[in-house]
Amino acid sequence: MRNGEFSGSGVHCRAMENIRAFADSLRANVERVIVGKRETIDTLILALLCEGHVLLEDVPGVGKTMLARALALSMGLDFRRIQCTPDLLPSDITGVNIFNQETRQFQFMAGPAFTHILLADEINRATPRAQSALLECMGERQVTVDGETRVLPRPFLVLATQNPIEYEGTFPLPEAQLDRFLFKLRLGYVSAEEEGAMLVNLGGRHPIETLAVAVDGSQLPSMAEAVWTIRVDATVRDYIVALVQATRSHPDLALGASPRGSLALFRAAQARAAIAGRAYVLPDDVQALAPLTLPHRCIVHPESALRGRSAAQIVAEILANTPLSLGEIEQ
Repeated sequence: MRNGEFSGSGVHCRAMENIRAFADSLRANVERVIVGKRETIDTLILALLCEGHVLLEDVPGVGKTMLARALALSMGLDFRRIQCTPDLLPSDITGVNIFNQETRQFQFMAGPAFTHILLADEINRATPRAQSALLECMGERQVTVDGETRVLPRPFLVLATQNPIEYEGTFPLPEAQLDRFLFKLRLGYVSAEEEGAMLVNLGGRHPIETLAVAVDGSQLPSMAEAVWTIRVDATVRDYIVALVQATRSHPDLALGASPRGSLALFRAAQARAAIAGRAYVLPDDVQALAPLTLPHRCIVHPESALRGRSAAQIVAEILANTPLSLGEIEQ
């Protein structure tokens, strides 16, 4: 079956068509504000379809906050922003119980975590105590305050940004929290032509001010369930396992990717197939997403890091050296 064609039942085909149409409309609308970042926008759409979270690591001023706002506005979803600082408290994220003098009862004041898209700006400037407040939000999609658990709305996406850790006044994220991010990526600078187009677009009123809702974000939970039904052949599953296992035995890595990393790569590959209009996963999907899902889950040996080795380089080598079984992939 050629790329872009559908297979399976009529209901399944319609589900894939809806997902592809959803992604196309959302991408086009966000690109009215964000110029030259189609791959990044697609990656965020994948995260939404996987109900995962994204860590953006880059220098200030490349459009991280604007990207999050455009994404939320395009789907008609609630958007909240947390500016992470060293004095940020966990209750500033999750909320707090306040005693109401009139009712003589405690009343819960929800924090910014109770939203659909939560931007944790410069997350590595918050202390580890504040960073840990996001762990339950990201892993369980709930918060517990004073012993009472409250469920967060769906869809729920944490889009965290951080400056490179060589900047002063930052606290590197612990491994347990890094592992909860589906993807880690960089925006990078735009080309000269794209930067010129951006200046033209911003010559008058900012496009974000007139950005209209393009798709219904409330459809995301049902679409996420449909993504689970996309076929992943045993050959592709074995390939994913082989890649992750290779990170655990690589001599330059002190810690390889976790089983959560295997699941992240598996689910992300399904979502990539969906937005491409396929009801099956190809090895190309796995190879394209492994550099976004695995390196941040790996820890490089200090001696190897001193030699200039990075987790991204090692994962690239593993991709180049891990063979794919020649068995026919069922479509």
